[in-house]
Amino acid sequence: MSEPRAQSRIEIVLLAAIADNGVIGRGGALPWRLKSDMQRLRAVTWGKPVVVGRTTFLSFTRKPLPGRTNIVLSRSESFAAPGVLVASRLDAALEAARGDALRRGVATIIVLGGADVYIQTMPIADRLLITRVHLKADGDTSFPAIDPHLWVETERSEHRAGPEDDASYATLAYERRAAPHELLQEAR
Repeated sequence: MSEPRAQSRIEIVLLAAIADNGVIGRGGALPWRLKSDMQRLRAVTWGKPVVVGRTTFLSFTRKPLPGRTNIVLSRSESFAAPGVLVASRLDAALEAARGDALRRGVATIIVLGGADVYIQTMPIADRLLITRVHLKADGDTSFPAIDPHLWVETERSEHRAGPEDDASYATLAYERRAAPHELLQEAR
């Protein structure tokens, strides 16, 4: 017997920290220090599967994030790291994440980047959880544009820079105006 549709629906959430000028990285690392937001990242992702590109994973001091199933997307067939699942294709990474979410009894897959992974998953994402870092960062990697025709801002909270933060920031949540599966049905 199959599961009811509502119970098997797993949402895809993109989680990113983005400078005011759209930059998300420089040389494979964050171009700022924002300890307050790292605590938020831990709280939001704990107990959920996370999908991350290889370069972004390697920026995590080359260790998996604890308390989460880390699924690393890599084109390199030789890439391996202890404590992670490796997938060479996005569909395989998302299928592994979906299975893990169902086993854990959670309804969310978190995508942590980098830029190529965000570009690939933006069309199928259900929500965006964005930290808008209030600075103009020098960088070589940017987040894809958030199209206001597709996304509506549902939450915003401003935060002052703490003692271990390089800048003040805002946390924002966006919901897709129509879920990706609804867009496909409308097109038919």
